Amino acid sequence: MARMLQVLPQQRGSRHGLSGSAVYRWLWLRDLILGGSFLFLLCALLVLAASRWAAPLTPVVAISLSPLALPLYAGYSLLRMLLAYGLALLFTLLYGHVAATNRQAERVLIPLLDLLQSIPILSFLPAVVLALVAAFPQSNIGLELASILLIFTSQAWNMTFSFYHSVLTLPRDLVDVCRLLRLRPWQRFLKLELAASIIGLVWNSMMSWAGGWFFLMASEQFSLGNRSFQLPGLGSYLQLAANRGDPRALTLGLLTLIGLIVFLDTCLWRPLVAWAERFKLEEQAETTPPHSLVLDLLRASPALHWLRQHLGTPLWEALAQLLTRLQPPEGRPTLTSGLERAHHERSRSWLQRGGTILILGWLGLLAIGICWQGGQLLLHVPPATWGRLVLAAGATWLRTLAALAIGTLWTIPVGVAIGLSPRWSRRLQPLVQIVASIPATALFPVLLVLLMALPGSLSLAAILLMLLGTQWYVLFNVIAGAMAIPRDLLEAAALFGVTGWRRWRTVILPAIFPYLVTGLITASGGAWNASIVSELVQFHGETLRTFGLGAEIAAAAGAGNYPVLLAGTLLMAALVVLLNRLVWRRLYHLAERRYRLA
Repeated sequence: MARMLQVLPQQRGSRHGLSGSAVYRWLWLRDLILGGSFLFLLCALLVLAASRWAAPLTPVVAISLSPLALPLYAGYSLLRMLLAYGLALLFTLLYGHVAATNRQAERVLIPLLDLLQSIPILSFLPAVVLALVAAFPQSNIGLELASILLIFTSQAWNMTFSFYHSVLTLPRDLVDVCRLLRLRPWQRFLKLELAASIIGLVWNSMMSWAGGWFFLMASEQFSLGNRSFQLPGLGSYLQLAANRGDPRALTLGLLTLIGLIVFLDTCLWRPLVAWAERFKLEEQAETTPPHSLVLDLLRASPALHWLRQHLGTPLWEALAQLLTRLQPPEGRPTLTSGLERAHHERSRSWLQRGGTILILGWLGLLAIGICWQGGQLLLHVPPATWGRLVLAAGATWLRTLAALAIGTLWTIPVGVAIGLSPRWSRRLQPLVQIVASIPATALFPVLLVLLMALPGSLSLAAILLMLLGTQWYVLFNVIAGAMAIPRDLLEAAALFGVTGWRRWRTVILPAIFPYLVTGLITASGGAWNASIVSELVQFHGETLRTFGLGAEIAAAAGAGNYPVLLAGTLLMAALVVLLNRLVWRRLYHLAERRYRLA
């Protein structure tokens, strides 16, 4: 297609009397105009954001509901999302690689990741916001960093689980080939680990952005006791419009958000999905692979080709040489005698042990200090409150199970249908992105009007809101799993007449099982997090709540009741970690043992 885009302008140019050089100059002019416009808008946004960050600390700003303010607010929110995603992607690659390749580190990192994903956003708020505001008391940098970190917490965990599990279930023959070729660690990471996880990483990145949009309102406008913090952005705009019950402003805000989602899907996610198709583990190419006009234009761009040839390739070669010198191939003898090698190994072992002991000692002291301060707070929680929190946790757990069950029932068949059909993928991917990214909290006033008349009232509405915030984790992972099924397996099943339920049982479900487990474990944590904003709702100046642990944590955070906030957070974290260890971790090991492409 890229070659066609290069040839077609020449054919059109020949019909209109234009030479090939004229067409080439026109393509260069097009690239300069588009690239210059993009750089100008990016620089303008960065300048405005920098002036906002460097301005004197303004905890509360006046949010305008004027349509003219929406472009600037959308730019601010988009920049925060981009920075948070960059941080989440870096965290994913580093954390997931270490956890998947180092069994000793895995014993600590994976339970820690379970704990991190179980802590709700509102429990991060007091420590993160107050610490960063105190670190930058003269500017808005602390507030902006707090918002970015809170968005990061809604993006990082599912991406990390996806990358970790992709590396954990690598085909053994590919691992053996890398070992025989004596690839250096950085080469193995790029050529095997990252390549094998690209499809799942792309779809989980889309899910992370949807999760970031979902919690955007909570990360740009929040209250801690008698203190309020507010940042200009699309989330604050939607929150103010929902609180005031302004349908015009709410509609304009949602349309702006949908426009951003469609723009990102067209210019970023669809090209990435089409590009990731090259990393499928199969011997023959897809008959109708995913297509992206933007990707074709990028591949045919003479400006990008020139930059890649004169800037990208030399920089990459220099970096590859540096990494090659820093990381010799595994197994190469670097010392002349066995005695010297043994001495070197003993020295390195002592250095590693010393560094490990030093780090663990520092972390232990930090943990002791945190536990001491936390214990002092927990002493102020009466036994009756603990009993209420335990019962509330049971109510939230039942809602979580209901949301997961309903979400799984429809996401598996729909996700498989989208993933196995490029035609449906092209049609439904933008729609799924839009629906998954619309903050359900912005639509909650409308949903409440419809649901309050039904049996269960707010309790049923809370399940629906939790479902809207968590079902997409399962759907996106199932789509990624279905797209990663080698075409050879599907054709072999068709050749042997394996159809219907037998095809699902022997081919599709085993192939998507690792992705489904990743989706369920992140959806479970997301459901507990979503309970914070679904069990206690404020709009039109009224506060509606239902009995549950999420409502207890939200009420404690709003009132500045830090002992109850800590108690509820620890209880929620303990329940999520316990479920992960007893249920989801065993399913992970089952996927690693039985459902991998050996």
